[in-house]
Amino acid sequence: LAAFCNGILFSAVQIVLYSNLNVFCVDVSTARHVSVQSGGSITIPCSYDQYYIHHVNTDRASISDDITQKVFTVIMTDLGPDDSNTYRCAVEINGGTDSMIQLLYLSVTPDTPELYVDQQEVTGVEGGSVTVCCYYSNSGDMKWCRMGGDCVSGFSGTLNGTSVTLKRTSDANNRTVLTVTMSGLKMENTDWYWCRVGELEMPVHITVSQQTATQRTSKMTSS
Repeated sequence: LAAFCNGILFSAVQIVLYSNLNVFCVDVSTARHVSVQSGGSITIPCSYDQYYIHHVNTDRASISDDITQKVFTVIMTDLGPDDSNTYRCAVEINGGTDSMIQLLYLSVTPDTPELYVDQQEVTGVEGGSVTVCCYYSNSGDMKWCRMGGDCVSGFSGTLNGTSVTLKRTSDANNRTVLTVTMSGLKMENTDWYWCRVGELEMPVHITVSQQTATQRTSKMTSS
């Protein structure tokens, strides 16, 4: 983590994740509170305004940028207790007019996190569905949210015209699970989403691809 949060202020306009620095930011959003088990890793997405698509620092291997989605991601690995801290996703403009953004608090715990998923990257095909299992032990309202967009709470709803259902169950290991299913996927559903339970959030990226000819034939035959 120190490799890219060491207090350096770069001379160019850049996007970077800062820890405990007096940096102010413009038109950037991210999660609010994420919990990770010690020794694990986390991918944090930070979305930014269209204006900054050519102002991203990608010199460091821990940062990658998608100018189509206007999201840069920071991957933190081999996390330890000392990494528990407050971070800022920042568009840093030296000498410019800045404004404060929301903060991200990362808590690293020796035990199983209160909210986690099996994988942060999920794929589906256009017209199909995806299911995300969010395991949690904390309490609070349960929601499924699109980054920078709306949320679905309760049992069902829609996000950008796509059907979303939420179901609370327990698995064979007696873990409480919030099962989220998105049906009737569209290409524009490719984005980052949050599992949110109470104050905790866990980012999940969903990629929707076009059906292949084989998949379309198989679906027609099945129907």
